[in-house]
Amino acid sequence: MELRQLEYFVTVAEEANFTRAAEKLHVAQPGISAQIRRLERELGEELFDRAGRTVRLTEVGDAVLPYARAALAAVTGTRLAVDELTGLVRGRVAVGTVSSTSTLDLPALLSSFHDAHPAVEITLLEQASDALVDALRAGRLDVAIVALGAYELPPDLRGQVIAEQPVVAVMAVGKAPATRRTIPLEDLRDQPLICMPEGTGIRSCLDDACAKAGFVPHIAFEAGNPALLASLAAKGLGTAILPGSVAKGQTGLRALTITKPKLRGRLVFAWRADGPISPAARALVELARRTLKFTV
Repeated sequence: MELRQLEYFVTVAEEANFTRAAEKLHVAQPGISAQIRRLERELGEELFDRAGRTVRLTEVGDAVLPYARAALAAVTGTRLAVDELTGLVRGRVAVGTVSSTSTLDLPALLSSFHDAHPAVEITLLEQASDALVDALRAGRLDVAIVALGAYELPPDLRGQVIAEQPVVAVMAVGKAPATRRTIPLEDLRDQPLICMPEGTGIRSCLDDACAKAGFVPHIAFEAGNPALLASLAAKGLGTAILPGSVAKGQTGLRALTITKPKLRGRLVFAWRADGPISPAARALVELARRTLKFTV
């Protein structure tokens, strides 16, 4: 049994197609087919059902797949451990972020990391906070910048707060009371609200506070781009629920601090507390802890 055979097997399983697997691995398709046939002969069982257009794992193939992945991961980890001991950092680091990170210069952080470790491949994914937390816990991401509202990080993740700020109600100048700087949450009960989608930190903060107050917020518009939410509010289409920093400096808008209760959002740099973490991921976490102005 060869590592190359296991790599071919895993790639075909993930792509569900020999041709796509060959393209991904930059190998001729007959070569992949031949190596997998050799592996099947050695195991004495077929790993794939080739009857249809889509290649599917057999029951045996499905049982073998996690062990093949573990073997390949072990080899990769061995190489990375040697690189780490010899002062080299190679491999790949997967970074996730929420869409609104105005308080953090993420490009500058990644640029500094790339300058220090040019052999490391960096990938970046933008998603809602709940999806980023799930990806961190599953090992699909190494680090992530998440927005936390009503909930805390799970115990298997660690994090440091980058910024903490109030959640505000943003209205068009003509819609907002001229003499007020605050608005009780209860006053938003029947208003059309403009907010981030479910799964984001701001939305979870709003939903949790409204549930405790005994009502469900009326979400008239939702989008993942805070600037778009502010623009919708400026047109008088509703009240936007935004982080305080996003609302500052917006023309034609007034931001009222939400009270009773006060809502606060946190931006957190997070990583896994336990489980395998690559030397590249460790290096990025260390750089972030040295250079970012954590509030905690």
